[in-house]
Amino acid sequence: MTARFVALVAGVLFFFLAVFTQGILPFFEPTARTAKVTTVVRTGFGQLKWMVTEATDYTPLQKEGRAIYLREGCWYCHSQFVRPVTGETRRWGPVTEAGEFAYDVPHLFGTRRIGPDLMRVGLKFSDEWHLAHFWDPRMLSPDSIMAPYRGLFNEPAGTARIVDDGAGNRTLERTPVTESLFNFDSQISISLTPSADGLLFVPLAARDKKPIVLIPGEQFAGEAVRIAAETQELQALIAYLQKLGMQRGKWRDLFEPQQLEVIDVTFPRSDEWIAHGKEVYERRCLGCHGVKGDGNGPAATFLYKQRPRDFSAAVFKFRLTKEPLPTDGDLLRTITRGIRGTAMPAWHELPVNDRLAVIQYIKFELAVDRSDPSAPYAFFVEEPPGPPLIIGRPPDPTEQVLTRGKEIWQAAKCWECHGQGGKGDGEKAAGLKDDLGFPIVPADLTSGQFKSGPAVEDIFRTISTGMSGTPMPSYRNAFPDEDRWALSYHVLVLSAYKDPLTLEPLNIPEADRKALDELDRQAATPDKAYVPGSGTAVGAGENGPAAGMAQGG
Repeated sequence: MTARFVALVAGVLFFFLAVFTQGILPFFEPTARTAKVTTVVRTGFGQLKWMVTEATDYTPLQKEGRAIYLREGCWYCHSQFVRPVTGETRRWGPVTEAGEFAYDVPHLFGTRRIGPDLMRVGLKFSDEWHLAHFWDPRMLSPDSIMAPYRGLFNEPAGTARIVDDGAGNRTLERTPVTESLFNFDSQISISLTPSADGLLFVPLAARDKKPIVLIPGEQFAGEAVRIAAETQELQALIAYLQKLGMQRGKWRDLFEPQQLEVIDVTFPRSDEWIAHGKEVYERRCLGCHGVKGDGNGPAATFLYKQRPRDFSAAVFKFRLTKEPLPTDGDLLRTITRGIRGTAMPAWHELPVNDRLAVIQYIKFELAVDRSDPSAPYAFFVEEPPGPPLIIGRPPDPTEQVLTRGKEIWQAAKCWECHGQGGKGDGEKAAGLKDDLGFPIVPADLTSGQFKSGPAVEDIFRTISTGMSGTPMPSYRNAFPDEDRWALSYHVLVLSAYKDPLTLEPLNIPEADRKALDELDRQAATPDKAYVPGSGTAVGAGENGPAAGMAQGG
């Protein structure tokens, strides 16, 4: 018996074994054909609870993106399956359930993990982050071996000149190329900023708008730019990626890194830590925030909706201090959690010493006004942050608290920017700008993508301190604690029973909503998920969505 014959027999046996296990056996296993999954919903009182529901199919745009994902061979390097192993649940989130694959034909478990698992990538990054990543992965992840996918972009030959529009603004010269990308006669404009090397990203959203080239601080001094424009294929591929993992609803709001809370951490200046922090910054942060920390890194042109933070201005949005500058604890919380709905990811996988070191580098090397080279002004040295505010225990959400929250919403005139329904479409929303002159859009609070964090304490903190550098003021002195807690709960419930991806109301019967709204009802884990129609939270059980597959979260 030759080795060749043995190999042939083994190959045939393994082929039929694969056919049996992947093609025949699933038909005899009921859970392999289930469309049921456990998902996290926010209730009418702002609580987060697991419930059993039906998986939803892909939209036509997402199906188009899935076809592109298959065509480009993304499945070869990226798996789509979170295994019941502690390291994976801490890194990526809840263990995969069979129902999540109900509409996957073929399944895309992947061959091996050359790149990260993508089963939970939905809403982990913003659309703009994905655009920058497809253009050049190493701008954002220097260690990445992923190839650039510039073929998915519309990259016109030549350059486009920057000219004056006659109204004091810079725009692009009208040519057949630019007229195919913009509507120069529109009354609605879109502000775009080129990178330092002259690359200008143009989103599909610009097609019906007039371009305004915004260059703060003259970070680009050239007279012409190269254009990289978004395409329908890119939009579809990103839509598919954002769908992955979203069958599980608001699971990310319960994910462990989102629970990190830091009251006060302050380390004395250390040259050794600053040197290490510089190394971390150059590998992890430079792509967006730039070499000088001015928020104009090579990827920043793609982040047209929300620009990266300009550290040199020493303006930080998220803090627990009365004064503008945050403590080390505030910065550690932001770096660890990330900023939801933006290109700032959660860096919880980065060793804590690296996170603390990069904070030292930001504070003492980047948050410095160097307009006068002979006398640089180090903000954290000259204006050290004060003690943090103490946030007490939140009251229990009740009908009275929610009613009071609605009243404070009106009294504080939150609706002027955020709109009566909280969608960010208030009468003052148009034309708002941040302190650097970039357009800023009020948050759509119905999305549940709260930048400062998903808990009522996070909302309370933001309402109390405001957001430096933005039109969002502090209400600490305007309303007492109990009113700010009530307003915080009102903000939370604006996203109650909404799909976090589509923002559409979830199809949950009123009786089940009332059951989930019961404050003492426990449904804190997938195995204790509320079962619709049962009035109980007994979990999936033997016939539930996770039968035969371990749960985690």
